[in-house]
Amino acid sequence: MINPNELKNKKIKELVALAAELKIEGYSSMRKQDLIFAILKSQSDEDGKLRGSGVLEVLQDGFGFLRAPDYNYLPGPDDIYVSPSQIRRLNLNTGDTIEGEVRAPKENERYFALLKVDSVNYEPPEKANDKTLFVNLTPLHPNEQINLESDTDNYSTRIMNIVSPLGKGQRGLIVAPPRTGKTVLMQQIARAIVKNHPEIILIVLLIDERPEEVTDMQRGVDAEVVSSTFDEPPQRHIQVAEMVIEKARRLVEHRKDVVILLDSLTRLARAYNTVTPASGKILSGGVEANALQRPKRFFGSARNIEEGGSLTILATALVETGSRMDEVIFEEFKGTGNMEIALDRKLSDRRIYPSINIQKSGTRKEDLLLSPDDLNRMWILRKILSSMNPADAMEFLLEKIKHTKTNAEFFNSMNS
Repeated sequence: MINPNELKNKKIKELVALAAELKIEGYSSMRKQDLIFAILKSQSDEDGKLRGSGVLEVLQDGFGFLRAPDYNYLPGPDDIYVSPSQIRRLNLNTGDTIEGEVRAPKENERYFALLKVDSVNYEPPEKANDKTLFVNLTPLHPNEQINLESDTDNYSTRIMNIVSPLGKGQRGLIVAPPRTGKTVLMQQIARAIVKNHPEIILIVLLIDERPEEVTDMQRGVDAEVVSSTFDEPPQRHIQVAEMVIEKARRLVEHRKDVVILLDSLTRLARAYNTVTPASGKILSGGVEANALQRPKRFFGSARNIEEGGSLTILATALVETGSRMDEVIFEEFKGTGNMEIALDRKLSDRRIYPSINIQKSGTRKEDLLLSPDDLNRMWILRKILSSMNPADAMEFLLEKIKHTKTNAEFFNSMNS
């Protein structure tokens, strides 16, 4: 039985060679998606059955399609049709990750069709009927720490662990002026999560970013990277973001721990502002009064769940860009998070990395995440650093951390 995912992982040269071998007409002028569709169709004529997987998007008419994460959930020719009866019978919703048996399209059909569902959100399909809806789950303060300490010389995540610890279910903002190293910091956080927490499902969501940064993230992080680059329309940014948050919500309903790293929340809010119909009520900076409700729903989905599972969102907010709109968006989201990391342009201008302003960064209810000893030492450290300016404080902390291999060793050295 053929698995379409194996074809998606192949390079275009390999697919062209395979298409030539199978004698597919016009293969040289096809896009990658069309090439995969043609190969699958010709193979299924011989073998009959395929295996397929994807994330379900239910349309208004009741039927749905499995969209491929490889193409950032864009509609494409190799999408898999899911009938309304299957959706009703298995209680499926937009965002469900489905795997199963697929048949090739018949003469008058355009899409592959799902025959049999083998798993829903990585679990047997029967369990889908027992889940509790996301909105009915009980949110709690984060009480289990996500350890970001990975490599000895990765000082950024080691300092984050001390200054603003991250917990499962955290709703965090990275407040970033331009060129302060936010993308590198996101990569380091992603690598640390992948290394220390194999139980966490990590999704990196890049909205309105440069294409080369998307490639860099895909190659640098062993996780799902979903993107909509700056040359895509705002509707596209929104579709990608909605699919990612729905997928995350469905996984949390199945008691999984999910982390979304979003770069950036400001640009997502700008996209919503562009497509929101004019109501006549406009805030300063040209922000439509109703435009921020849906990005707030996205960011507000982050929570620790009493029944099991969690959704953590760590998003970047752009400041000091010269745009009044960006400042308004940041002010609207300022009080909604329960953790904040403030990056400082003055530090990055002096080539001090990470450019974290320690006095302005922190986590609410950090006593639930840290041991009493570590918490006490952190408070002592903050008292020492509070009298210094941000650049001197970071240089002092970096100097001390570089002489130790782990944070535990660093805290022990504070006693001596």
